[in-house]
Amino acid sequence: MAIKAGMGRKSSNKNPPFFSHEFVIQNHADIVSCIAMIFVVAIMLQPTQSLASTFVALRHNVSGADPSQENPMGVQYLYTAGWKDACAVFFYTLICIIMHAILQEYILDKISKKLHLSKFKLSRFNESGQLIVFYAMSFLWGVDLIIREQYFGNLQRLWEGYPDHPMIFLHKMFFVIQLAYYSHMLPELYFQKVKKDEQKPKIQHAVCGLLIIGVAYFLGFQRIALVLLTLHYFCEFVGHTFQIVDIVDKEGKFTKLQLVHSGLFILTRFATMVLSVLTLFYSIDNISQTKRILMLSMVLGLQGYLFFDFISNVLRSKREGSTEERAKVTVSSANKTEKPKKQKKKESDLPEADQNSAQSSPKSVGNVRKVKVK
Repeated sequence: MAIKAGMGRKSSNKNPPFFSHEFVIQNHADIVSCIAMIFVVAIMLQPTQSLASTFVALRHNVSGADPSQENPMGVQYLYTAGWKDACAVFFYTLICIIMHAILQEYILDKISKKLHLSKFKLSRFNESGQLIVFYAMSFLWGVDLIIREQYFGNLQRLWEGYPDHPMIFLHKMFFVIQLAYYSHMLPELYFQKVKKDEQKPKIQHAVCGLLIIGVAYFLGFQRIALVLLTLHYFCEFVGHTFQIVDIVDKEGKFTKLQLVHSGLFILTRFATMVLSVLTLFYSIDNISQTKRILMLSMVLGLQGYLFFDFISNVLRSKREGSTEERAKVTVSSANKTEKPKKQKKKESDLPEADQNSAQSSPKSVGNVRKVKVK
């Protein structure tokens, strides 16, 4: 029985062999969906419920109670970070892979077919399209948590009571999804058949996100990490949105939008450094110097790397623009000198005797006329 093409890849006439690389790549969304369904079904069965719930539900709650007759509203559950969160990150990594395939198959591929993009622009379009959805969701989620926890009008809540910073359900789930998304970026390199020369920046992005968010989460800096991630995601959302506009804009009408992103990028980096130094260096007292130096070095080092990458990209774009202008000037000058060259070629294509006769033909004709008159 032939296997139909599933999500996250294009259908082909020939079915690849079972468990081959091509088979796994073409059917990876279906395979991952089956693995995720095993956990969902296992949580409904009594013998496997406790094990499966470690992967699906959140653990390490320190307080809270379900609604009862005495307390109909119940008590809100509060959570801390722990080793069982790795199981939840694994399960939601599978969910991220499935959602990535759905978004690619049913939205991005349909839009890109109408745009008729080149391979390079298509790769950038797919990457920015995936990241825009993630950044928009994370930014809105972060803003909602900041409003719920009242961090916006009271910055002291970012460091008060450290390290006793329990999280509500949505706060903990936010970090689990963050870690799961950056984890899913690594197997996507295999599923999307990313070329080796394009893998390095993607691997750096995934590893840096996992490392920085993981360290902040497990060391108890969830509050300041939430605020800094929300700022970062808003800036990245705007940047990738402008990048898609630049890809679609073939006439170059929206080139000045990059200036808006450049200004927003500088403001975001400056605000990130100010908040991190204010919280980690000046405000938190009961913290070891090792943790303080580790977190500050990671945050400030990341901002320095982003600034360096930003400046190098600006200089590269200027060099590319200057080379394009030079190429246009040389092409226009070549077109101007092309017509006289063609005329010379036409004359040079004649034999030497014909060229001499063509040059002397007016004089010879005139002499013949004079002889006839005489």
